[in-house]
Amino acid sequence: MTARRYEERVSRYFRKPGKGNTADVLEAAASRADALGIASVIVPSVTGRTALSARRAFGKGVRVIAVSHVAGFEKPGRQDMTTAARRRLEEAGIPVFTGQHAFGGVGRAVRNKLGTYQVDEIMAFTLRTFGQGTKVAVEVTLMAADAGLVRTDEDVIALGGTSEGVDTALVLRPANSARFFDLKVREVICKPRDF
Repeated sequence: MTARRYEERVSRYFRKPGKGNTADVLEAAASRADALGIASVIVPSVTGRTALSARRAFGKGVRVIAVSHVAGFEKPGRQDMTTAARRRLEEAGIPVFTGQHAFGGVGRAVRNKLGTYQVDEIMAFTLRTFGQGTKVAVEVTLMAADAGLVRTDEDVIALGGTSEGVDTALVLRPANSARFFDLKVREVICKPRDF
């Protein structure tokens, strides 16, 4: 008998983006992590709620890593993740990385000042053709890899969302941002169909 050249997988496609999908994303992603033996999940988080929910969904055998956006994202000089939220995550065994967005640092400053887009923001817009959550999942993975929080030689599950909560889960092979094109989207676990 000849071996098949393919594997069939089930993907969930949500009717709408947004935080209402969070519980379903976490359930599907935790199931896939268990099936694949994935040891790390990367979660975007500002309030800490989604990361704590992920901790419960994935169980103690999977490392949950929270990635928060850079200080000054919403308002100059302000860090949106509170000290109390960071402390709750760290007490739950969730490392928190806060740093510059992989797709929106100096390039965003150039756009804001000079009105022209740079490569990093063009890449972000391109990824958004798959949905905001896909862009976020890829971006937080680059950030976590740059911080040394995940290895680049083993798959992770990365979550992303549209505003609050999560609506996207991907199996990714991480890369550092300087080696962006080594990053691989290995599987789409779930994402919004309409966005």
